[in-house]
Formats: sequence, structure tokens, C-alpha cells
Amino acid sequence: MSEKRNAKRSAYQKKQEQEGKKVIYWILGVLIVLTIIYLIWTFSIMS
Repeated sequence: MSEKRNAKRSAYQKKQEQEGKKVIYWILGVLIVLTIIYLIWTFSIMS
């Protein structure tokens, strides 16, 4: 019984880790896009 529980727990941990990485990549991607938009806006104001 405990082997089943450990297998489920490790599968759940792997799933959570993958979803967490996906969220981190989305956050970083959005921050990079916002940075590029801000730079374009700043240079257009300065021109």
C-alpha cells in the first residue's frame, strides 16, 4: 500500500514541477516582452 502511495506522490511531484516550470517560463516571457515594449516606447518618446 505504501509503495502505491509513494508512486502517486512522486508522479504528483513530477507533474507539479513541470507545471511550475511552465509558469516560470510564461512569467519570464511576459517580462521580456514588456521590457521590449517599454524600450520601444522610451526611444519613440526621446526621438
